[in-house]
Amino acid sequence: MSNHSIDIASRAPVRRMAPRVNGLVVLLVLIAVMALMPLIASPYALLLMLPFIGYSIALLGFNLLFGSTGLLSFGHALFLGIGAYTAAVLTSKWGILSFEIMLIVAALVSGLVSLVIGALCVRYTKIFFGMLTLAFGMLFHSFLFKFYSITGGDQGMRVLRPLLLGMEWRGGKTAFLTGPFYYYALILFALLGLAMWRITQSPFGLHLRAIRENAGKAAYVGVQIFRMRLAAFAISAVYGGIGGTILAVTTGLADPELAYWTHSGNLVFMAVLGGSGTFAGPAIGALVFVLLQDFVMSVTQYWRFVMGGVLVLLVVFLPQGLSGAIDLLFSRRKGGQ
Repeated sequence: MSNHSIDIASRAPVRRMAPRVNGLVVLLVLIAVMALMPLIASPYALLLMLPFIGYSIALLGFNLLFGSTGLLSFGHALFLGIGAYTAAVLTSKWGILSFEIMLIVAALVSGLVSLVIGALCVRYTKIFFGMLTLAFGMLFHSFLFKFYSITGGDQGMRVLRPLLLGMEWRGGKTAFLTGPFYYYALILFALLGLAMWRITQSPFGLHLRAIRENAGKAAYVGVQIFRMRLAAFAISAVYGGIGGTILAVTTGLADPELAYWTHSGNLVFMAVLGGSGTFAGPAIGALVFVLLQDFVMSVTQYWRFVMGGVLVLLVVFLPQGLSGAIDLLFSRRKGGQ
């Protein structure tokens, strides 16, 4: 090779692939913005953010099962229902108002139930896993709906205002929800987000991704497929129970519709909307879903039709979700520089 050609090669622009946006950074930035919202936002906007926090926590677990392990559950709202009714039973029937106890009991009950259900469900994959989880979700919804003397039936069960850190907060319900409870839930969201990031980046998370890509090869190199899937299912259930508790305290009611299959569909919608292939994607999907649903419901009574149309357009034009599309755009811009 001549010196002239070497000189030309050395002067040629070197294009480097841009790194992917760190999902944990995106999540923490989102949480930081939400922490500043009470300074500028109306109480109504803050009340909208509480369901977002509850769904986001549940979706952190759901994405571990779906995005990392490759198991799509159509009955995951079951665990939101367990968390909500745990809060209702503790406050309305047993007089236990400590929110910390509510969270711990909801997590334990959700985890125990998931071990029983998961022991059967995780033996299967693809549509078989999805249909089994849907069946268990519908069984639980039927129990909540039919056993009126225990669960309140279609009327649901009241969830009384909890104590935060053992303290009773004065003021009306709105002041409580948009003040101390808002920040409490936000801090809980941040802590659970950090914990989930650690899980996904650990050898356990690597095993889950290996199972998702090729379960046969993962088993060949010694990965315990059944145990790993069951563990992921249990962790996702714990996150779902905690998210359901936050939703129940926000509305003051544990409703059977929380466990209905359409609610499980909403979780799938949020994950796909934000991008299940990224860490912070489902949380972004939850935010967009809550805001979009509130706007569409204020405009038309056929909001489900509109949301269905959005899902169709999303799958066709943005199969990677919103965060995936943004990440791809960011990479292209950096790569072109």
